[in-house]
Amino acid sequence: MTEDRTALCEELARAYRVFGALGWGDLGDGHISARDPERPECFWMLGYGVTFPEATADVMVLIDGDGQVVSGTGSVNWPGFHIHQPILAARRDLGSVAHTHTSWGTAFSSRNRVLEPVTQEACIFFEDCALFDDEEVQVQSLTAGSRIARSMGQNNSVILRSHGLLAAGASVASAVARFVLMERAAESQMRSPDSQPISDDAARFAKADLVGEEHLRNTFNFLARHYGVY
Repeated sequence: MTEDRTALCEELARAYRVFGALGWGDLGDGHISARDPERPECFWMLGYGVTFPEATADVMVLIDGDGQVVSGTGSVNWPGFHIHQPILAARRDLGSVAHTHTSWGTAFSSRNRVLEPVTQEACIFFEDCALFDDEEVQVQSLTAGSRIARSMGQNNSVILRSHGLLAAGASVASAVARFVLMERAAESQMRSPDSQPISDDAARFAKADLVGEEHLRNTFNFLARHYGVY
């Protein structure tokens, strides 16, 4: 494996372990992808059956657009493939997509609405959060995944109705940081359903300081260090 691929897979494994440290993916649900630097039509994911805390670079698999493993020895996470492949194919600006079933995010998704700027974290998603208003909560085909990609459009996050949260970014670090912040924003709105959003101008002002790639990468690194994930 080349140096670039090794570094990417190590960061991807670290991201899975952060999710595991947060208590997510304990039932085997969820997935994080990373676009391959050498074959951008392909992406890396954790081999199916490996738990998040067990994630290491050598158990990642490289998957092509047809769902074939072209590097690595693990199995394909098919629900993950059906969701991630259409999004990464449609959005060449993205390097990573993250999704798993979290307690607050899944509950919030059943409200069938996007996040509002009621907290600092929620401002990140102001005018950058789509809604996938569809009852196909078990994504079993690329056709369904393509509908998610179309609903997502140029946004970096999407609420999957009655399914959960999905976030994306230019890097694994930014996608995962955005997902964690998305879950926190969902929790705030579930705990305080009568909270009032701040003004559009105030939300945009806060967002401008919070969504840069460097800021999101720092957030990811703080998370990893806080939970002892190295």
